[in-house]
Amino acid sequence: MEYHDSEKAKEVAGRVEAFMDEVVIPREREALATGEEITMDEIHEMWDMAKERDLFAPQVPEEYGGQGLDFSDMLPSFEQVGRSLIGALAIRANAPQEGNMHTLEMVGTEAQKEEWLRPLVQGEIQTAFAMTEPKVGAGSDPKMLQSTAVKDGDEWVINAHKWWTSDGLGADYYLAMVRTDLDAHPYEGTSIIMVPRDADGVEVQRNIPHLGGHGITEREGGHAEVKFDNVRVPVENTLGEEGAGFRIAQMRLGGGRLTHCMRYSGMAERSLDIAKAYLQEREAFGTKLEEKQALRHRIADAETRLHAARTMVRHAARELDRSDARIEVAMSKMFTANVTNETIDLALQCCGGNGIGKDLPIAHFYENVRAFRIVDGADEVHRRSIARWAFEDVDEAEIENTLQFDEDLRIDTLDE
Repeated sequence: MEYHDSEKAKEVAGRVEAFMDEVVIPREREALATGEEITMDEIHEMWDMAKERDLFAPQVPEEYGGQGLDFSDMLPSFEQVGRSLIGALAIRANAPQEGNMHTLEMVGTEAQKEEWLRPLVQGEIQTAFAMTEPKVGAGSDPKMLQSTAVKDGDEWVINAHKWWTSDGLGADYYLAMVRTDLDAHPYEGTSIIMVPRDADGVEVQRNIPHLGGHGITEREGGHAEVKFDNVRVPVENTLGEEGAGFRIAQMRLGGGRLTHCMRYSGMAERSLDIAKAYLQEREAFGTKLEEKQALRHRIADAETRLHAARTMVRHAARELDRSDARIEVAMSKMFTANVTNETIDLALQCCGGNGIGKDLPIAHFYENVRAFRIVDGADEVHRRSIARWAFEDVDEAEIENTLQFDEDLRIDTLDE
């Protein structure tokens, strides 16, 4: 299909595709066949190769070590990395690091960018976005945020209980969303504060067991449950304006949802390619499976819906350049999450025993994609936003923030 991406976008995506086909996917296949973990040393070697090919961190400005692509131009490359379980990691475009880089780039001071953004881009440090809370805390309704930070001189004193903090096990810093003005509405009284992992009072309690996780890399980012008990950090660790945490997080999420959509579109495309190849080879009941009309029609439906999802995402990306595009992003995210779930499910069904086996990546994709209908905003909350727009009952004085359930759960092409 021709999506009329810019020449720059197509040229870079073509080089990313070649890198996936020549380097990344062959190593992934080997790891799946042997059960041998891909080491971080190997990932670092891939980073070096990506740098040599001018593919490393395509979403980051050149001055910080990336390729400096515009948002719309980088989306086709994100679709290509989604075809591999380790694709995004291989070029340093993996969540949540990608979103955290974007956040630091948007609102960080020059000093903060030098301290955190530059080493983050190069993989010298890792970060995690800590928003979601257990039990009565923030989830689908972010206004229920319980975490607090109180000023004591030139320090914040932070008390919080977070979970589903993606990459939280190996993070050097947490971007913690906490209430800094309890008298204000949470939308106006919440801030994002950088918290070092080694600060007194930070306790990583566990890695939450979860659906998915392919286990072919030694990377142990996990989805952590973390407690902050009277943790003291300098006030200068505040990202952006004090009280602007929700607005900053919303900016982070708008683009992040679309990059997730493209990664999962790539995952669905590869699953469908594997399924079509299998149907062309496999015989049953006297003919090749590709000749069975029921299967042909289901493949046709999947191709059509996947094309529609890709088109919606590109449209939302164009609108995001001009406005917050909340509804366009919500539609794209909800629709793409369901289409990619259905497509990968179909691919697995077409491949039968080979589909549920883990010699192929489809079973890993199947486990990973289910969470996409919950993370970065559950289907139901996106539908709520779309319905409010459809019935014109949105209160413009209080634009609904959609930091929905487990939005910080890392769902990329690794173990998300």
